[in-house]
Amino acid sequence: MPRLDPHSYNDSTQPETESLDWRARVDFRTRRLHAEVTLTLKEASAGPLDLDTRELDIRAVVDAQGKPLPFNLAPPEPILGSRLRIELPAGLRQLTVRYRTSPQASALQWLTPSQTAGGQHPFLFSQCQAIHARSVIPLQDTPRIRIRYTAALTIPKALKAVMAAGFVKREEPGVEAVEHYEMPQPIPPYLLAFAVGSLAPKELGPRSRVWAEPELLEDAASEFEDVDAMLRVAESLFGKYDWERFDLLTMPPSFPYGGMENPRLTFLTPTLLAGDKSLVNVVAHELAHSWTGNLVTNASAEHFWLNEGFTVFAERRILEALEGPELAALHAALGRRSLETAIEHFRAHPQLTALRTHLTGIDPDDVFSQIPYEKGYLMLCAMEAAAGRPAFDAYLRKYIDTFRFQALTTEDWVAFTERELPGVLGKVNAEAYLNQPGIPSGAPSPRSSRLEELQRLKGTVPSREEVKEWTPAEWQLFLEWLPTSTPRDTLRALDERFQFTKSRNSEVLLSWLLAALRVHYAPALERTEQFLGEVGRMKYLKPLYSLLHASKEYRPKARELFQKYGERYHPIARQGIEGILSRA
Repeated sequence: MPRLDPHSYNDSTQPETESLDWRARVDFRTRRLHAEVTLTLKEASAGPLDLDTRELDIRAVVDAQGKPLPFNLAPPEPILGSRLRIELPAGLRQLTVRYRTSPQASALQWLTPSQTAGGQHPFLFSQCQAIHARSVIPLQDTPRIRIRYTAALTIPKALKAVMAAGFVKREEPGVEAVEHYEMPQPIPPYLLAFAVGSLAPKELGPRSRVWAEPELLEDAASEFEDVDAMLRVAESLFGKYDWERFDLLTMPPSFPYGGMENPRLTFLTPTLLAGDKSLVNVVAHELAHSWTGNLVTNASAEHFWLNEGFTVFAERRILEALEGPELAALHAALGRRSLETAIEHFRAHPQLTALRTHLTGIDPDDVFSQIPYEKGYLMLCAMEAAAGRPAFDAYLRKYIDTFRFQALTTEDWVAFTERELPGVLGKVNAEAYLNQPGIPSGAPSPRSSRLEELQRLKGTVPSREEVKEWTPAEWQLFLEWLPTSTPRDTLRALDERFQFTKSRNSEVLLSWLLAALRVHYAPALERTEQFLGEVGRMKYLKPLYSLLHASKEYRPKARELFQKYGERYHPIARQGIEGILSRA
């Protein structure tokens, strides 16, 4: 029974799904989706078909004529969920599964009106990466198998449903509305995405608009108004944009990530609304995924770096084209810092700091980190330097074109690269990046005059004149580079001069809170309590809860705050924080 993805019951000897038609009624009262999905296989088949499910209540499985098909739902396994095995008669190409989701579906977050910006209507959104699509739809939940789909969502008439797909029509037959969508391009299942709430759109350009709750719409449109220029730059670097539209959805605060690259409708955290466009590098990252990740996909979570390492590289090429090499270098320095922190976090499991991982029996959410992002980026930078930019750009374009709408493994990538850039992998010691722990000796380091100035001022209280031209990225680095031995009086002087505790920039605020909490600077603890109740992004929650839990003095506060705010967080974030608080 060959299973090529350790996180899926999919058996490679069985038929593959070509497309699905999904129909679901959204029930806010019970926090369930009442649904059915019709799967169309690539060819008529017979024998067993194994689908991935998690906490789904399977009501029936029938063929195209409505005749029941034998099925068995196995007991759940801790990471994979339950295998749904359906016995197919000879010649079957289409089948329908009728079911309902659990109120605790791991991909879904149901928000009460009080948890939204408007305070009047409930909100629902999905987050299917890495292996959570199975809690919404019974399917072959592996990125190895791409699918097209159509969908119809029945929702309260007062609300709007949006999907990472092409809008077809809205019908209002009674007290409810039905929103129809179609995704004509084949996608990996983790990119299935939708949201339901009080939402309004604003056009940003000929191929882009922003969606948000009405109370946030103008701020979001102002922050992201340059997205069309970003899209044009990306096309000049990586080739034609294949998804027709690049729309954005500003999520509720509980969204657990900075962004999610769902094609045609990228999800973005509201923490990006800093008021000065200083955090739109996250938009560049999600846009870059349109080529690296959405178009060319890792075959399983064991090859996740193929998505994220390439995307960080592409993101910084976009930033370099828009803002110049100095700003790109600042972001590379921030990335290097986050990589060093992640490698320290996994010091007890060094094998997880290699790019090519082996994850049988390991939940991909438990090992999510910046390692595939930033270590992958470093290897690609080293390759670019070894090959020269013109040759590497040609290689990158051919890579995207060759594997367009396909999934691949690290081994596939190595074989392709040896053909297209012979000798380059050996020159950069790719083996050390791919299969060995830590940061390889000789890995590229960012350099710029602005980084040199930051190094000169490390640990000081600079004058306002010295920092008058600094960007938020520079402030982040300055704060992250503060020595652990920095006296509390220095932190107090910095706060009095630059008002860090009141910062509107969430990235700067996080760096400040982490530095200030380490020296028990009292105003930082009060602001941390507020901040943990305002955001749900794991990039902020995990380091703050980790630091609080690591301190004997702060540990009771960490548990108190999670008790107070835990229900506001997405299930993926709650699971991560529970893991932190359960450590000795």
